[in-house]
Amino acid sequence: MTRKLVTLAAFFGFVAIILGAFGAHALKKVLTAEQLVSFETGVRYQMYHALFLLLISQLNVLTEKNKRTIGILTTIGIFLFSGSIFLLATQGLSGINFKFLGPVTPVGGLFLIVSWFLTAFYSMKQKNN
Repeated sequence: MTRKLVTLAAFFGFVAIILGAFGAHALKKVLTAEQLVSFETGVRYQMYHALFLLLISQLNVLTEKNKRTIGILTTIGIFLFSGSIFLLATQGLSGINFKFLGPVTPVGGLFLIVSWFLTAFYSMKQKNN
């Protein structure tokens, strides 16, 4: 599980850096200030959670099952939260109306919140660490 989480963390971090650079350079010229701020929020939260996955991979206080659960919830949260923000912020460029994704963003946020909560819960539950 450690290797999978590190790989996943590296992937999300890699993509966040690319999207951040893309937003700062290419999208800066074509998005409104509000859209750019939203896009940057998606990038920032993706990077935070890439680092979170890296941390989870190294915590000895969590079992492999705990790490797997947290990894799955975080991955779903990143896709729903950051992914929906990316699509909503750039919908004017694609010509596709992604307004229906508006309610998906907070659901993704809830997945991220639950993953942090479970990290605390699982770590407090451990007796010998």
